[in-house]
Amino acid sequence: MAELLLELFSEEIPARMQSKAAEDLKSIITNALVDAGLTYEGAQVHATPRRLVLSVEGLNAKAADTSEERKGPRVDAPQLAIDGFLKSTGLALDQLTIQEDKKGKSYIAIIKKSGRAATDVIAEIVPHMVRNFPWPKSMRWGSGTLRWIRPLQSILCTFDGEVVPFEVEGIKSGNTTLGHRFLSSGAIEARRFDDYVGSLHKAHVIVDANARMETIKADAKNLSFAQGLEMIEDEALLKEVAGLVEWPVVLMGSFDKNYLNVPEEVIITTIKNNQKCFCLRGKDGKLSNHYLLVANTIASDGGKTIIHGNNKVIAARLSDAKFFWDQDRKVKLEDLLPKLDAITFHAKLGSQGERVKRVEALAGEIAKTIGADVEKSKLAARLAKADLVTGMVGEFPELQGLMGRYIALEQGIDPEVADALRDHYKPQGPSDSIPVSKVGVAVALADKLDTLVGFWFFDEKPTGSKDPYALRRAALGAIRCLVETNQSLNLVSIFETNYSSIEGQLIERIKSEGKTSAVGQSLILWNGRQVKSQSVDLLAFFADRLKVYLKDKGARHDLIDAVFALGGQDDLLMVVRRVEALSKFLETDDGKNLLAGVKRAANILRIEEKKDDKKYSGDVNPAQLIKGEEKALHSAISQASALARKAVEHEDFEGAMKAIAKLRVPVDEFFEGVIVNDKDATFRENRLRLLNRIREATAEVADFSNIEG
Repeated sequence: MAELLLELFSEEIPARMQSKAAEDLKSIITNALVDAGLTYEGAQVHATPRRLVLSVEGLNAKAADTSEERKGPRVDAPQLAIDGFLKSTGLALDQLTIQEDKKGKSYIAIIKKSGRAATDVIAEIVPHMVRNFPWPKSMRWGSGTLRWIRPLQSILCTFDGEVVPFEVEGIKSGNTTLGHRFLSSGAIEARRFDDYVGSLHKAHVIVDANARMETIKADAKNLSFAQGLEMIEDEALLKEVAGLVEWPVVLMGSFDKNYLNVPEEVIITTIKNNQKCFCLRGKDGKLSNHYLLVANTIASDGGKTIIHGNNKVIAARLSDAKFFWDQDRKVKLEDLLPKLDAITFHAKLGSQGERVKRVEALAGEIAKTIGADVEKSKLAARLAKADLVTGMVGEFPELQGLMGRYIALEQGIDPEVADALRDHYKPQGPSDSIPVSKVGVAVALADKLDTLVGFWFFDEKPTGSKDPYALRRAALGAIRCLVETNQSLNLVSIFETNYSSIEGQLIERIKSEGKTSAVGQSLILWNGRQVKSQSVDLLAFFADRLKVYLKDKGARHDLIDAVFALGGQDDLLMVVRRVEALSKFLETDDGKNLLAGVKRAANILRIEEKKDDKKYSGDVNPAQLIKGEEKALHSAISQASALARKAVEHEDFEGAMKAIAKLRVPVDEFFEGVIVNDKDATFRENRLRLLNRIREATAEVADFSNIEG
């Protein structure tokens, strides 16, 4: 078994593209090798700023020989047909065999092909891969037609230690490469991956990106520790920096302490985004005026010039940030609100200013329901988007919300309101935290629900894998806000309130702009008539998102379906509690046995109702209950149903399960002692209605027919 070593050497590849490019290289080449009949034991890829590297180990030197049997025409077929078959197979008539079956005798061709040499296959697939590599962006240079992410300079390609000869746009394959741009000189010869890695390491190139990351982390930790500091870890930044250097050298720079008066998130974002440097904290947890940078060379002066240059750039950037901060906090957030009218949120939904008014009203309604301070919630909702027109957020959009909080605190606004400004975007993902206060929850819910209702209003919903407005994330965020803070909210009522606000604003906009066209009016009227159906559809969307959320938490999908099958479930917290209670109940013997009895009753009912083409949903006649088991079941159902209904009304779902559990014994005894399909039609119908009462009683908590088992 031999090894294929391939290196594509070029000018600097953007760090964000390296990982995917390496994986694309691996999949394209290995798939092509397998398609050509060549098997291998393993493959690994690496990327540095200037090279993509692939090593395929245990590769066959030659593809296996193949033999294909192809059936031809009958022996008595016209000569023209036989000649055509011979031409297609490349064989002579005496090389064919004859096979007899039910249809008669036919010619059979056995076509044998010798496997191709690996070097021939490689020499074919590598140039094709280079010419068709799936870069998201690429460029041409000079007078050639080849496109690559940056000018491609050389191709190293060896198999079993020997060069695989081919040429791509004037670039001939070989067994040499170059080391570090500044720390090495001359060509480096390599035949196999091990000596390739070793030789490059001597030439100050660490081929493995993970090894570069570990080097940066270790050196950063040691350098920070020596100064009594600690690096603020950032995996995304670490990965990006590792893609910018081939030989990482960690250095420490600093900036004027006066800049520490600027909010620390601003400093961290400025230093990270502009200079790709790591910020540091002191032992007291406060941000330090020192930072770490990663150079791509060993400087003769110990890095003093590099540090000095970075310090100057960072000082300029922080000066800009301080200017924005000083200017932004001079203007009251309330005074910024008129500017939101000039920012379009969505062509159909209007400006950010219009949206703020809807969110403010909605936050007040939600606050009443969840027990948050109504006035604080409305104030927070009104100011939540004000920082969008600040200089700081204009420079660093990722600081929206956060800057609103800082400015609010500077201006003496209630801290709970200020926190809500920061938190109203939360949670933005499964690992993000939820708002810290009820006011924050009210505003976060209002913001997300207004977005969802608005896009549903204009029928712009997610389709398939497309979700350009992140509506699925908004729904999951709203679910987390409700469930993880134990808040009940009747969503349909909120939807309809918000629909009315959107419709009212749309009418006013059309009137003020003089757009009284039939199209505009019909749009308003159509949406007005469709509020109910839109609310139901949006609730179904929330149900699907809740299923995703609960499944991630380990809940059974059938239990979720069993609760939602009851219909009218627009309080998501209650749905979650029902699912939890049902799950616990079905783990008990009573739960398992009752489920079996209920399913048996449901199956009998389904069969008999289909056969008789009628529903047995009427009242049970107590006078026609002649056996003790059916009398006992009828009594038990009446008691259990009443208790379960009362427990559900008090949101005591475990209590409802306990009430339903009392049906286990009478249900079992009923099926043991009573024949449902009695010869007497009167008794039969009454007993079927009794079975329906079992179904109705358990439906107080869930639709048991949706539960597996």
